[in-house]
Amino acid sequence: MKRLLLAAALSLLTAGSAMAQTVYIVRHAEKADASADPVLSPAGEARAGALAAVMADTHPSLILVTPLQRTQLTAAPTAEYHSLTPEAVPFDGGAQGQADVIAARVAALPDDTTVLIVGHSNTVPLIVRALGFGAAADMPECEYDRMTVVTINGEIVTGDVSRYGEATVC
Repeated sequence: MKRLLLAAALSLLTAGSAMAQTVYIVRHAEKADASADPVLSPAGEARAGALAAVMADTHPSLILVTPLQRTQLTAAPTAEYHSLTPEAVPFDGGAQGQADVIAARVAALPDDTTVLIVGHSNTVPLIVRALGFGAAADMPECEYDRMTVVTINGEIVTGDVSRYGEATVC
């Protein structure tokens, strides 16, 4: 009887975790220059490839980017690998408005969805906070290697911050 109860409890825990949303949030990769809408530098192209490698086994069903090409170019290798077309979220309402729109878009998705979001140094922390993981530190302009993974399981929101690709030095 104890084994049956243990098996049932493990089954419930496994089913619950399978129903969680997983959201990967990164900043765009390194820019070629300081213009208004630059392409990626060679280091940025390498980082975009590193992102695709990290995301290879995650099977995202949605990729959200901004209208600026550096976010789209960062997401492109991952999108191509998974046969997805990134969805650009406009800056309506400024950075906080965009973060709120993204959080609402994620909240409307099925519970077992995996999402990749590529933003900017000023929007990534806002997006992480809007998703309910309030521990997001501000991001310096020189930081490109932070990856925040937010898991949303009903009312329980957890997160983890890691690094990917070549380390950036600030």
